[in-house]
Amino acid sequence: MSSERERPDASASDSTKSGSDSPDATESGSKPSGSADSDAAARTGDRYSVEPEDTRRSPALIATAVALPVVLIVVVLAIAVFARQHPTREPLALGSVPQPQATGQVCTTLLPALPSSLGGYTKADLAQPAPPGTVGWQLPDGGDPIVLRCGLDRPAEFVQSAALQVINGVNWFEVRDPTSGVTSGTWYVVDRGTYIAVTMPDKAGPTPLQDISNAVSKVLPARPIDPAPIPH
Repeated sequence: MSSERERPDASASDSTKSGSDSPDATESGSKPSGSADSDAAARTGDRYSVEPEDTRRSPALIATAVALPVVLIVVVLAIAVFARQHPTREPLALGSVPQPQATGQVCTTLLPALPSSLGGYTKADLAQPAPPGTVGWQLPDGGDPIVLRCGLDRPAEFVQSAALQVINGVNWFEVRDPTSGVTSGTWYVVDRGTYIAVTMPDKAGPTPLQDISNAVSKVLPARPIDPAPIPH
């Protein structure tokens, strides 16, 4: 009887010992499920470790995307300013007047020596067919031109009593239309062997005549003046 009571205890003891010595039980109990999640997270972090570098590059890409439209705007504005400062002028159309000596030696010597600009006026292209012995200057935005014609006949108004004005060594004679409100005049060079007329607006000031006088006195020798007799 006593041996039968002890067998259940021995069975229980063996069962307990068997459970404690089981490798599977020990391994499953020593590694909780949270540890597996940590390992997975660590592996995921290693795999995508380039994310911080990509994040650092994105501000540069954004700055480039913002800068390109700004550069385009600046270029467009620069082109607009340049166009405003250098507007396109139409060729200057000039009518013909009698210029019997336009192709003579005096005019062919003078025209290449004339300045390309007279104050704010720059040399203009002439509409073809252009009169020979003729040069024009205009402001950048157009408007009334300065026109020089070389090789003209003596003006009818240039008589012995005419008043002359000497500018930088050159004798000039002015002819002005007496019509009220006229804002331009024509000046004639009268001492170089042929007559040279410069028609210009009053607003051009004295600079054009001074610059043209310099060119005339440099390449053309002075000649005696030859006014017409005073009419009776």
